Amino acid sequence: QVQLVESGGGLVQAGGSLRLSCAASGSIFSLNAMSWYRQAPGKQRELVAAITSGGSTNYADSVKGRFTISRDNRKNTVYLKMNSLKPEDTAVYYCYAHIRTMKPLGTGDYWGQGTQVTVSS
Repeated sequence: QVQLVESGGGLVQAGGSLRLSCAASGSIFSLNAMSWYRQAPGKQRELVAAITSGGSTNYADSVKGRFTISRDNRKNTVYLKMNSLKPEDTAVYYCYAHIRTMKPLGTGDYWGQGTQVTVSS
């Protein structure tokens, strides 16, 4: 019943910026931890950035200082602002959320479908 819908991916030149959005919808009571992961071709999925319900953030070393994760609890949305993009940032980006639902009452892990980010050199 809960769905994460991503947007904002695309093709950008090195040095450019993109802003990814992931909006959760459905029978949501609250959003707990939210994260962005990415998976490059031939690579394992890796954590890019995470944000707790209290707003604490954590970033992979490779993106620290360039990416910013944020959330808007009213909109049930998590964002990933990506600046100074590099070709090595090319990957499918996935959002994740641990969500407490209302109907039925409970919690669960939810993933977006992924959005392609391609950074050209």
